[in-house]
Amino acid sequence: MDHLLYGKIRNDIVGLLQAARAASARSVNAQMTATYWEIGHRIVEFEQQGQERAEYGEALIKQLAEDLSRQFGRGFGAVNLSQMRRFYLEWPTQKIFQTPSEKSPALPEIASKFPLPWSAYVRLLSVKNSDARAFYEAESLRSGWSVRQLDRQIGSQFYERIALSRNKAAMLEKAEIAESDDTITPEEAIKDPFVLEFLGLKDEYSETDLEAALIQHLTDFLLELGDDFAFLGRQKRLRIDDTWFRVDLIFFHRRLRCLVVIDLKVGRFSYADAGQMHLYLNYAREHWMKEGENPPVGLILCAEKGAAEAHYALDNLPNKVLAAEYQMVLPDEKVIADELKRSGVRLEGRRMKPLRSDESDS
Repeated sequence: MDHLLYGKIRNDIVGLLQAARAASARSVNAQMTATYWEIGHRIVEFEQQGQERAEYGEALIKQLAEDLSRQFGRGFGAVNLSQMRRFYLEWPTQKIFQTPSEKSPALPEIASKFPLPWSAYVRLLSVKNSDARAFYEAESLRSGWSVRQLDRQIGSQFYERIALSRNKAAMLEKAEIAESDDTITPEEAIKDPFVLEFLGLKDEYSETDLEAALIQHLTDFLLELGDDFAFLGRQKRLRIDDTWFRVDLIFFHRRLRCLVVIDLKVGRFSYADAGQMHLYLNYAREHWMKEGENPPVGLILCAEKGAAEAHYALDNLPNKVLAAEYQMVLPDEKVIADELKRSGVRLEGRRMKPLRSDESDS
């Protein structure tokens, strides 16, 4: 086989597939954004025909959330529907259509008015200052910012900084340059949580095969420790404000009567990991904990190459007696860290061949 000719056809096909995936992601995002704008439009119209009370709007959102979630699954909860309502209010018909029509515009016509992905508009909605929001929207379009770039610029208060700068042109030019982790691949765009929810797909992928295999091995290991651990789920997604998170594993500890939230980090433990875990625990206590259960406990597992650490997060517990009981009953951190290290070594040596979740360690 002529390697030069093969290299050319392979590159051509790769280019075609990448272009097709990028186009698919843009098409889905445009349709999704248009649909969500129109949902917001319908909600606002319905509210305007009814009673002018906040309770009326809240009742409508709650009922819609229950009905739509039952029929279409995730993505149509009260928070999301409220966001769609606000999306329409911030980008009303008269703002995006110069000549208002008596009839509601068709979805393709609406989609053409929203060139940014839905994730970008969700991030823009978090900007309270309307002038700043308009600036970020305009710069996203002018400079071709990805959602990550937009998020970074908003997070670093670029609008406020440029207002104080004496050399605004230089700042705008510098902001056009993407950083190494700003680029979003077509695969990532298609796996955006909003896109997955809109298409009714499940989000069941891990960042790496190694991480997924580690999680599977740790699941098996904890279940083998005895009948205290009951498996509840893996890669469970949760949303706080406009940010999506994934909790690697969730167990229920029968003797302690509490959830055990487990987060795996393929790297060294940091204070940021502890902060994120406490964020998960606060969310779990408010949204996942059942009546009669004790507060959830967190387990942070850090699997740096050649080393491993395990840390329980116990300082969110209401009293020292409960914390002491947790420490007595929960497995020793060193035992878990040693198993994590052994699993990592075994899996590293077998990464080049397919690994089945039910494959033995013999």
